[in-house]
Amino acid sequence: MAVAMSQQEPDHLRAVVDMGSNGIRFSISTLQPPTARIMPTLYQHRIGISLYDAQYSAAGDRQPIDQQTIHAVVSSFQQFSLTCKDFGVLDKHITVLATEATRTAHNSEDFRKQIKERTGWDVIMLPKEEEGRVGAMGVASSLPELRGLVMDLGGGSMQLSWLIKHQDAQSVSMPKQGAASMPYGAAAMSRLLHEAEKSGTVAKFRTEVQAAVKQAYDELKVPKELQEAAQKSGGFTLYLSGGGFRGWGYVLMSNHRVKPYPIPVINGFKATRKEFLGTEDVKQAAAASLEDDEDSIFRVSERRAGQVPAVAFLINALAEALPQIKEVRFCQGGVREGHLFSTLPPDVCAQHPLVVATQPFDSPNASTAIADLLQAAFPPQPTDAANDDYRSVFTLATLDAFANLMYYHSSHSKDLQTSSALRTTTSGVLAGVHGVFHEDRTLLALLLCNRYGGDVPPSDESFKHNLEQLIDSPWTLWWIRYVGAVAALLASVFPAGVADRSKGRIQLKAGWTKDKKQRSLLSLHVKFGPGVNAQAFSKELSSIEKVGKKKGWIGGRDGFGHKVAVEWNNNNSVGS
Repeated sequence: MAVAMSQQEPDHLRAVVDMGSNGIRFSISTLQPPTARIMPTLYQHRIGISLYDAQYSAAGDRQPIDQQTIHAVVSSFQQFSLTCKDFGVLDKHITVLATEATRTAHNSEDFRKQIKERTGWDVIMLPKEEEGRVGAMGVASSLPELRGLVMDLGGGSMQLSWLIKHQDAQSVSMPKQGAASMPYGAAAMSRLLHEAEKSGTVAKFRTEVQAAVKQAYDELKVPKELQEAAQKSGGFTLYLSGGGFRGWGYVLMSNHRVKPYPIPVINGFKATRKEFLGTEDVKQAAAASLEDDEDSIFRVSERRAGQVPAVAFLINALAEALPQIKEVRFCQGGVREGHLFSTLPPDVCAQHPLVVATQPFDSPNASTAIADLLQAAFPPQPTDAANDDYRSVFTLATLDAFANLMYYHSSHSKDLQTSSALRTTTSGVLAGVHGVFHEDRTLLALLLCNRYGGDVPPSDESFKHNLEQLIDSPWTLWWIRYVGAVAALLASVFPAGVADRSKGRIQLKAGWTKDKKQRSLLSLHVKFGPGVNAQAFSKELSSIEKVGKKKGWIGGRDGFGHKVAVEWNNNNSVGS
């Protein structure tokens, strides 16, 4: 999300250098309330210096990091030092973190000494276990809640751990040792697999990798509650981070059943076990991207595409070595995010990222009262319809975030409102927000679009259709239309938000009844307060009822939806 520099206090700014094996990432973030939970990024830059590759000769022999590479690293650090001054970052809030490639370099001490002499910055070497712990915290920052296994695939090493983070809980549970580390990063795996292929020992190497993963899993002592939950749900959720896995995720997105996949960011993307293990399809797509520029895959560089066979080898080994995996989630959070997230108070870590991200756009008096009214528009008990689990989909956090943004596009012309609202979470004001599921991005975008009627221009019809295809249940699509129509009514009744003087203008109450043919009927009672002329809102009231007409159902008359009856009163006069 966009953050105004003029509003940032220097004491809340944090600069982090993540010196990884495949590249070096520079970033400046703000931990200023109230958006500290999502750690807004003010600046980020990556240079593709591979400290791992720099330590191997053309013949494959291990060697010290050469002086030319060290000079390039130091030069980039010096430039970042100037950037930190431009942003006003205090020296005490600049942190340099180094991982596997720096830790194991033959000339690691001299390398770090030269950085210190030229910049004045100390390089913090993360031990194997600490690297895994920080990486796991980065994953924890990436989503509102997590419960499963975690793998971080860097350039030189791979970490395995488990993680439990319940929404609203002020703690993150993980192994005491942080994580188990193995020397199977994407770059390392490419080299090791190439050597195994040359020597004809691929089967032996696969056995070695599987044994290491099994041993690592056993050492983690996964808690019983996590194992039992996995048994009940059909397997573990596996959370993946690191450049090697993210490259794999982008290829999966390019092969998704919804084409083109409408959400560009990898964080929060979900894949089934079958999709994740479809290694041949992924390898073919990556090979095609290397051979032909027209088949290139978004966010997959030639280097990442070239590592796909090695990652595929690793994934096949994981599938055989780990317990049953039900699904995978891709996470953007890594060392940088984990370091920052670890410094936040527990109560801040427990906040919902989507609610935090939308708070700056909330009308001073709108969101809480609007969210309460939206909740009141849902019947308190579920329906008899199969798979219509609206209570678990439209959570309080979702409605809070929706209410916070409900007025944001109201100043746009009508030509722009639906389109701008539809793209809020993908290329609009929430595109860069950290910590959000793809499902939440999709749901919020469609709610905001339907708040303005849902009709988009031809240029956005395909994009909207693809977003709708990501919604698992057609029942949810119907409820999105219903909630959007209710929100349009509330926005008309409270055009400037809900102030103390206007709280009594409207009350909502919903419930299930039966029509004349004893079919389920959603009954919405709308009570207007004194001085409110209900006739002024006849169009909005009619729009809510239209959502219940069969031609407005998902799939048409024989599709998915509920009949809706709206009853309203205006100073003792009742209409419908």
